[in-house]
Amino acid sequence: MVTATLTSKGQLTIPKTVRDTLNLHSGDRVAFIVRGDEEAVLKPVTKSVDEVFGRLHVPGQPRKSVTQMKAAVAERMRVHK
Repeated sequence: MVTATLTSKGQLTIPKTVRDTLNLHSGDRVAFIVRGDEEAVLKPVTKSVDEVFGRLHVPGQPRKSVTQMKAAVAERMRVHK
């Protein structure tokens, strides 16, 4: 089990092994899902276009710009919060 210490300001540093496993980088967003009174799950909510490359393709559909792809990913993430 990997642990972290809560600061007096309520901040945590996510250990490097966890950041590497979840592919988290500076600026990424995470959600805390609280289960009962004793457990919380940390879940990444930010995905880059590279991580979802090819998932938006539909045969015959015109190509999308990077801006359009980022907007589509952001909308999908917002809907599935």
